Amino acid sequence: MEIKILGTGCPKCKALEQTTQNAVNELGIQANISKVEDIVDIMNYGVMRTPALVINEKVVLSGRVPNVHEVKETITKIQQ
Repeated sequence: MEIKILGTGCPKCKALEQTTQNAVNELGIQANISKVEDIVDIMNYGVMRTPALVINEKVVLSGRVPNVHEVKETITKIQQ
């Protein structure tokens, strides 16, 4: 599973990265988590509000930081 955190490095972007890492750890799955901080790359995903969460090249959330439970639910739905 490929997971990307889109954001310029603000505190909310860092919070989303940590929340996502926690969710992956709790689920016990293998995932490659990376950050995309270049504004042009972020805009190429059609994201206008950061932070954003991209799973397997699909934007699944943007503009807010979800809790760990919500990220886990999102990952689980995509795995099915």
